[in-house]
Parts: sequence; structure tokens; C-alpha cells
Amino acid sequence: MVVNTGLYAFNVTCAYRQIIPTIDSIYGDATPPKTPADFEIKVASPSFARRFFRPQVSFYCDQHSPFKPLPLAQAYALLEWGMNWCIATHDHTQLLIHAAVLVKNNQAIIFPAVPGSGKSTLTAFMAMSGWSLYSDEMAIINLDSGLVSPLYRPICLKNDSIDLVKEWFPDSIFTSTWKDTHKGDVAHLKASSWKEYIQCKPTEIVAIVFPKFVANSELKIYSLNQLQAFETLSKNAFNYGVLGNLGFNVIDKIIKRAALFEIEFGKLGEVEAFLLEDIIE
Repeated sequence: MVVNTGLYAFNVTCAYRQIIPTIDSIYGDATPPKTPADFEIKVASPSFARRFFRPQVSFYCDQHSPFKPLPLAQAYALLEWGMNWCIATHDHTQLLIHAAVLVKNNQAIIFPAVPGSGKSTLTAFMAMSGWSLYSDEMAIINLDSGLVSPLYRPICLKNDSIDLVKEWFPDSIFTSTWKDTHKGDVAHLKASSWKEYIQCKPTEIVAIVFPKFVANSELKIYSLNQLQAFETLSKNAFNYGVLGNLGFNVIDKIIKRAALFEIEFGKLGEVEAFLLEDIIE
């Protein structure tokens, strides 16, 4: 089957039919791509024995397996992580930054963050509250224009965030929860439809916000200078070292025209209010 994420298409071979309904629930409404798939990927057992004894699953891209095998129950999560790996490892025509991207009024805000920062929970809250989701994991930025492009992928939620988002948005589309992964418990949220996705266009980045969740805290906002933002943004880029001067130039272009902030937050509504009042026009 072919999975269309908009910018990239994946030809997926899956030895485990039980994950096909999950793939369909997340990507099934996408239009088939008009060009050949960008990646040939497979989810299969690493050995004949592991199909029956403590079943395991491996991810393959063009016969190469970049990860250690995982329990069969984590097959869909492995597929999503493998798709991330394919993009981050192979696309050097654009700057790829580990960050969420949300858009309002044709203005994009990117949220680079380390694991545990609350980025995906914040992304889910805003994406389900009227913002356009461009990405939960990866800001894909044109090297010439500096515009960020949308990617049709779900939001990966972890641990307590899963039940919180389900409580806030009970009609949302979730995968099953994959237990005890290396990231803890994981589930994927479909936060937009294909019809909504195709309305999204490459958009100017008006702000870079580095979020950090601190339980029970009031919102704290810190302005960053361009040097601080450049250093942190380049460290969050998957392919900055490969792009060299091209990567330097596009980050330099972005930080010179974007608002730059670091925030600590305990309440998601306060973050959205700050963004709408101080950044989005």
C-alpha cells in the first residue's frame, strides 16, 4: 500500500495485516500520489523464529534496517518512527528541524523542543482548537524562500498526555496505545483531514518559540537574542551539518525576521492567548 504524506510518499510492505486498519485510519483519506513513491519501506519480522517466539518486528528502508527490532505490539509506532528517519536521513534539499509547526492566519510558528518539553501536548491542544497543523515532529523549510511546508502526519502523544487529550477532545481519532516503548506509552492522534491539509500552503515563519512545560506554573516569557536562537535552532536541525552554508543562510534569514521566545508554561490556554495577542496579527 502507498502512504501519502503530501511532501513524501511511502510504498509500504507490511507482513502484519493487523496494522493495516491503523494505517488506513490515519492516512486512508489521502489522495494517491501522482508520482512514484519516494521511499520503499517494510515492516517485517527480523527472522523466521521471531515470527512465533516472542514475536518481534523490524523496520526496513530499501532493505536497510536502521533500528533494533521491537516487540510486535509496537509495529505501528515503529512504522511512524521509521518514516521520520527516512525523511530526516535522505532529504537534503530542504532544512529539516525537529520542531512542531502550527499556523494561524497564514502565519507559522515553529516550536523546537527536546523530549519532555510538552511540545506534542501543546501541538495537539492547538491543532484541535482551530490552528492548522503543519507538523508535530519536523519543520520542513525551503532553502531559498525560508517558507515552511505542511506535512500530512499525525501527532505522537506520550504517557499522561494521551488520556488528557482524549478527555479534552473525546471525538478525536486515535490509534491504539503502544505500551512500554523506549518513549513510554505512545499513541498517535489524527489532528487534521486530507481535505484540510491540501488547503495548507508554504507559509512564512513569524515566530520561533522554545516551549518548556513546568507543572502548576504560571506562564513565563523570555525574549531571546538572535545568537541564542541560532545556536539552539541549528542544534535541533537534522541536516544542518550536511547543508553547510545553505543551512546557515536559511536559519540566519529566519531569525532576522521572526520573533524569538522561550516560554515556561503550566496551562495550555495561557500559551495560546500569548501567541494570539503578541505574535499573530
